[in-house]
Amino acid sequence: MKELNQKLAVVQTELKAKKSSYNSFGKYYFRKSEDILEAIKPFLVKHGVTVTINEEMISTDPVPILQSTATISDGENAIHATALVGVDLNQKGMQTSQQFGAASTYGKKYALGNLLLIDDTEDADSGKKATSTTIDKIKQAAKPIMTKDQFDKAKEYIEAGGDMKAIEAKYKINTQHLVELNKLNGQSKNTQEA
Repeated sequence: MKELNQKLAVVQTELKAKKSSYNSFGKYYFRKSEDILEAIKPFLVKHGVTVTINEEMISTDPVPILQSTATISDGENAIHATALVGVDLNQKGMQTSQQFGAASTYGKKYALGNLLLIDDTEDADSGKKATSTTIDKIKQAAKPIMTKDQFDKAKEYIEAGGDMKAIEAKYKINTQHLVELNKLNGQSKNTQEA
């Protein structure tokens, strides 16, 4: 298994899957599962591995859910990554087979992306750049709100000489807690300097 892990790490590091499709509405390039499959082909023989994708419907209520599983195998061992996708049966302008096909394609792309560490965040070839303000807002929204227990631990951390920036990077902090932590942080620095 260690050898397969090493082979996968090489593929994850070296694989470059281009974004061959353009969304004219959003004005950005994106990659499809076909782009990833085409990019991985040179690695298969070179490293003696295969990559397969399997799908199964795991739920039908309230919406059909497809599970796509991407697998890399050396013939003895295998590593899997999955993606779950709901099928939008209310999507206008598509027949049912097209709705399932779109969900299937989407699931395959994300299962492969999970296996090969490919993400679809905006990058240099996306056609537009996310500003640092946008990125900061996304990061801030993803932080958990600091609980009372976490606040108490944060106070202990600051009193022991911990860095306030580390706490701010990890949690959303309400104004009252922020004022108190900053006050403690100032006292802690004064004590250390004395």
